[in-house]
This record gives sequence, structure tokens and C-alpha cells, in this order.
Amino acid sequence: MEMIKKVRSVKFGFNSLLCLAALTAFVGQPAKAEPTPELLSQPLDISGDFHDFKNTYFVADRLTKFDPAKAEGDVSWRQNVYEVRRAFDNDMAFLTPTNGSVFPNGEYEVNPQLPFSLQFVSPRTVRVRMKTGLPARSQGPSPMLVGEPPIDKSWKYEKIEGGHRYSSVCASVSIMEKPWRIEFRDASGKLLTKTNAPADNSVTYRPITPFSFVRRNSDYSRSVAASFCLSPDEKIFGCGESFTKLDKRGQKVVLWVNDANGVTSQAMYKPIPFFMSSQGYGMFMHTSTPITCDFGATNSAVNTLMIGDDELDLFVFLGEPKEILDEYTNVTGKAAMPPLWSFGLWMSRITYFSEDQTRDVAAKLRKNQIPCDVIHLDTGWFETDWRCDYQFSTKRFKDAPKMISDLKNDGFHICLWQLPYFTPKNRLFSEIVEKGLSVKDGKGNLPYEDAVLDFSNPDSVKWYQEKLGDLIRQGVGAIKVDFGEAAPVNGLFASGRTGFHEHNLYPLRYNKAAAEAIKNVSGENIIWARSAWAGSQRYPLHWGGDAEVTDVGMAGELRGGLSFGLSGFAFWSHDVGGFTMRSPAELYRRWLPFGMLASHSRCHGQPPREPWEYGERFMNDFRAAVEMKYKLMPYVYAQAKDCTERGLPMLRALFVEYPKDPGAWLVEDEYLFGSDMLVAPLFEANATERNVYLPSGKWIDYQSGEVYESGWRKIAVGSIPAVILVRDGAVLPQIKLAQSTAQMDWAKLDLVAYAADAQQASGLVCLPSDDKLRRVSLTKTNGKFNLDSDPFDGKTILTPTAPEETR
Repeated sequence: MEMIKKVRSVKFGFNSLLCLAALTAFVGQPAKAEPTPELLSQPLDISGDFHDFKNTYFVADRLTKFDPAKAEGDVSWRQNVYEVRRAFDNDMAFLTPTNGSVFPNGEYEVNPQLPFSLQFVSPRTVRVRMKTGLPARSQGPSPMLVGEPPIDKSWKYEKIEGGHRYSSVCASVSIMEKPWRIEFRDASGKLLTKTNAPADNSVTYRPITPFSFVRRNSDYSRSVAASFCLSPDEKIFGCGESFTKLDKRGQKVVLWVNDANGVTSQAMYKPIPFFMSSQGYGMFMHTSTPITCDFGATNSAVNTLMIGDDELDLFVFLGEPKEILDEYTNVTGKAAMPPLWSFGLWMSRITYFSEDQTRDVAAKLRKNQIPCDVIHLDTGWFETDWRCDYQFSTKRFKDAPKMISDLKNDGFHICLWQLPYFTPKNRLFSEIVEKGLSVKDGKGNLPYEDAVLDFSNPDSVKWYQEKLGDLIRQGVGAIKVDFGEAAPVNGLFASGRTGFHEHNLYPLRYNKAAAEAIKNVSGENIIWARSAWAGSQRYPLHWGGDAEVTDVGMAGELRGGLSFGLSGFAFWSHDVGGFTMRSPAELYRRWLPFGMLASHSRCHGQPPREPWEYGERFMNDFRAAVEMKYKLMPYVYAQAKDCTERGLPMLRALFVEYPKDPGAWLVEDEYLFGSDMLVAPLFEANATERNVYLPSGKWIDYQSGEVYESGWRKIAVGSIPAVILVRDGAVLPQIKLAQSTAQMDWAKLDLVAYAADAQQASGLVCLPSDDKLRRVSLTKTNGKFNLDSDPFDGKTILTPTAPEETR
């Protein structure tokens, strides 16, 4: 330790601090090149780096240079360290400016001046970029973006006192010089948010992390803390499929892809570095590094985005929720339109093991007249359960291609499970390792016992897509893109980056590889994926993971779906009844309408899942819930198409449609299914009614026809155990019941008008034959609704219908 004391008394320059790191490792205090979780399964929270006395901090201080024509310049960053302030028996650590201690003097910038720029992408979107050091080497096109964002020239510049302002028809952005700050306002001039500077924090005795970056003294790596001010009643939503409280205000959210093993914790299969605020803005942190968002958890006045990247690339979107989602998905991509059959019922369990079992399930579905379009084979279609080698067991599947063909003739598609991890006993293991298709560690070995496919390697993608392509050519309709959350943080990838940058990107690369393999063969846009990152919405669809078979699990699943939809994803599903054990009939029955009134519907989990295994009464209830969705298929399909065009979710938080209704921002246990239906599931055993919040306007009970005014209402459920309501003035296109979507007659549709006081009603129709979205309008004359004009010119018969005629 005497050696350490002597070393600490010396001023350091060049690479001396790295030598010190090696020295401390020698005496038993290992240096860490990058933060790593304590367990493989643990999310990587980098927030500790921003409160570490060993590190050096640089606080955004002032604008030293600025070119208004290019909207770029330099920001001076003031060097700080933590110092303790003691008051009686209370210690608190504050960032305090320092002159630094370097040798040789003058060779290193104590308070560096670093590039800063704005890019105006659209009248509602601004891109903020800041560097914390020398530029990193170019990584090529970002997989998170659909292309290089455009430059919008409609923004007007003006010099203002103490700074600069740019304005569009929708918003304004001000850059203040000293202290440096950015302020975002709406078109009326209302402040939406601004960056947090030390001067903003003089009103509190508590330490606050201002807009800054940290330089880790262990390795001189850097990360950004983008801090923004929060308004008193501001609410925060998004961040991916988060199962915690829908409003993230007051939470610390770690954005690190993780096998959550359920839906009742903070862990996320699908974290997304995007959120929106009730104040009228959204933010996309364009990075794949770990992020910890402190949404007022540490201090309720400040939102600090702790981003692992050494440069800030932040997109800010200004507007109401629909406008923000549209803008965000213009940058990262909108969902492709899945095939019609995917919106039908997916019947599954873990797992069907043989051709006989598969054919038997299909036959019983048809015998019992339960509509269904997909039978999913989970982990048991290989020779050895769970050992993914992309080949059907020849012992248990006598002729898989013929089975697939026969079932397709009866209206069924087959979905197959697989994963990107290969155990040592897998016949493909040696091939993957020998061809260099897996992720490596620093020695060139495998980081895990499994070989993990490296989807940043084009050769790995080609190999993988050939395996899936062979299955799709046999007639398989979809692939379950399971797992993908365990890319090694200490791995070295073909991209040239470590897992610190590639771990979160892994699901996006994985989703893309599988989706393209299917589309290249069948031409259809369909996968069934568990993990995701920003941009994965381009490759539908995703499901909610391994939900607990409890009321709490059901509620957590809904929050996850709503949060996911507020993160740019149009399509989402979940395991109806929960996954982890046999679902009790009472819970399964209540879960069914929630499952059917989602974009995609799958019954899956520990057996049994098939309705006849629960008795005839349950099977009748099951059939009724599924038939409801099949009759509503024209509504489902048209709403899905609308979502792909506008970046909207099918499972929709109330405030997306009703942003002016304060109550709509508070509800997390009900949802809008598309634009016109409101669904409130039952989360308590044996419940027959529940309290429901209804946004402005009147609402009509889908099952009874009773009319309700807006506000809080206690509503009894019908024979289908959920509160299901329709907006006054909505037209729900419906179709004659069929046992699969392949057997539906789209030449005849009923236009079911729901009206309390409305004299006019409208809705959307989209025919699978051309995938064009059309609006239909009805007007009431002599007590009956009539079609104003026929958008199909008689090619499809549209019949205005009263709701009671369809019950």
C-alpha cells in the first residue's frame, strides 16, 4: 500500500492513469475496462459511473462558437470532481469545478471545447448531436434508422438576447450561450423542456447531475448524462415493453435487453430507447449502449438520461402523442403489414411433440368449430427437445412437408420455434465454431458454453437464413424468434465492437435476419419474436414473454403491451392465460377477451391450453371469444393497416386518442383496440363488473347495446367476461364467421354502425386483395343508416347493419 500512496502523489499525463489501473489490479483491486453486470442475467445499470468519486466529470458550460447557417458550434465543458460537504452529521457529495491536475502542463485540455450541432429533420423533429472527445471511427449506416434522416429547411433563424432561436410552424428551439442550454417550446411559445444546468440547481440543497459527461478514470471511456428539467405534473411513457407502472415519472429505468423471466419485475425483453412526455415532446436516444433513465426518481425536477455512448445523438419530437409516434417511426421505421392469416388464432402449448399430436389438435379445432389459423410447434419438433438444429424429428414426424401441406389445405399455417444459441451437443455446434459464425471473447474463444450466432457477421446471417429458408420452402408459415437477450457483454463481434455496443443491437439484427429469410421465400412479413430494440418494429411481430399465471401477471402483461405500443410498435401479442403453469379455467376465461382483442392472439404455455381439455362449458366460452375476433376481422385488418401507415399501436393507451382528456393519461388497466373499441379486462377472480374510465363522448356496450356517458362508470360484463365498448359514431366492418381467414368471403361485409346520438358514422375498410385503406361514411335517414358512397364501386357488397342484428 506504501507504493500506492507514493503513486497517488504524482501528477499524471499520457497513459499514466492506465498504468495506475494496472497497478491497482496487481494489488487486488481489479480495473474494469467497461461496466459489466454481476451475473449474466443481470441488466447493466451504468448510473453508478455518474456518482463515482474516482471519475472526472465535465459539465456543459457555455457556447464558445456558433454558426447559425449550419446550426453548429462548440460547447465548453467545465471539469468537475465530487467533493463532500459535511453539515453536522450529514454528508452529501456535490460536483465541484476543478482546474485539473495533468502533466505536462498545457498538453491536455482541462475544460475541452467540443462540437455541438442541431439537425432539423422535419417541422416536428430536431436532432441534437454532441461529442465528448475525438470522433469514433464510422460504423456505417445505423441499423436502428431506416435511412439518413432528411434535412428540413422550413425552420427560420433569429438572433435573440443571449442566444439563438430556430422556429417552425410547430415549435421552436433556443440555444442559450451562457450557461449553455437548449430550450424546446411549442408553437405558442410554451416551454416544454430544457436542459439542466448547475445554475438551475441553486434552489435545492440536494446534489443534482446536470447536463454533463463522465470520464471513467479506470480506462478514460466516457458516457453522457443528458439532463432535462421536468414540469410539476409531467408524465413519462414508453421505454419499450415495461411491466412496471405505465407512467415512468419517479422511476429509474434500465434499458438493457434481458430475459425478464416473467412480467412482474423491472427487467425487459424489449427495452426501447424512446419515450414521450405529457408535456408534448418525445426523445429517441440513438445508441445501442446501456442506458439508465432517471425520470425524476433521484430528484423529481430532473430527468437524467445516462447514456453509455461517448457521444450524444438525441432525436427530439414535438407534438401530441400521435404526431410524436409518427415522427419517431419516420426515423426508425414503421411496421410492415403482416399477412391476414396471422391475425387469426394461434393454438399452441409447450409443446406438441409429434405429427400425430399436431394433426389431432387441428382436427379437434375443426370438429369443435373453433376458428383457428395457426398451429405452433414449440421446442419439441427436433429429434431432441430444445436442441435446435432446424430439422424435424424423423421418428415423430413421418412426413413433415405433407403434414404442413395437408393442414394448409384445411386453413392452418405452421409456426416453428427456434433460438440462436447452440449447445455443445448440437450437431451444428462444431460447424458454427469452425466457420467462425459465433460471438467470441477477447481470446478468440466462446464466451459461453453455447455458441451464440453473431448476427453482425454477414456469413452468419447467410448461414442462418439458409436454414430458415429451407423450412419456409417446405411450407412453414412463420418462425418463432425466441430468446436473443443474452448476447455476451464481454463478447467481441464481427462488427468490431464489444457487447457493450452490440448486446442491445442483437435482437434487432436477429429480428431482421429471420424476417428477411421468410420474406425472401414467401413474400410475407411475419415473425414471432420475444426480444427487440429500436427499429425492430419494422419486423412484426413480438409477444410478451413468459407471463406468470396470476391476476398480477395479467395486469403486468397489459401494462407491458401498452408501454410497447407507446414505443413505436404497431403489433404485439401475449400468451393468453399466462405461461408458467397450467392456467386455472376461471383466469383463462377472463384472459381470453384481452387476448382476442389484441392485434394477434395466441394461446400458449404449460399444458393444457386446448379448450376441450377444460370441459364443454369452458370450450363454449372459448369459442365465443374467438368467434368475436373472427367476425371483427375486417375491423382488425383495417385498423392494422392504419397503424402501419401512421406508426400507431393496435393496443392503444387512452391518451393517444384523447390527449386533451386529463383522465386518459392516468389509466393503465384498460385500452383502446384500434381507434374505436375500448376494452377493460377483468383482473379479479369471479368479478362480474368493474370500474371503467370512459374518455369524452358517449360509449356503447358491444354486448348489450347500453349507452354510457364519459367519466368513471361501474359496468357489468356480458357473456364474454370483459367490458367491451364502442365509440359513438363508429362503424365496425364485420364479416360472416368462418373457421379460418382463408375461408372468409370478403366480397360481402356488414358495416355495423354504433350510434347513440350520432347521425353520422364512419370507419375504415381494407381488403386483403389490395391492402388499400378506405374510409366509409354512413348517414342516418328515417332512423336507418345508409352508405354515403361506395368506395369499392360494388365489387364488395357493403351492407349497413344495426348492432342488434349481429349479436
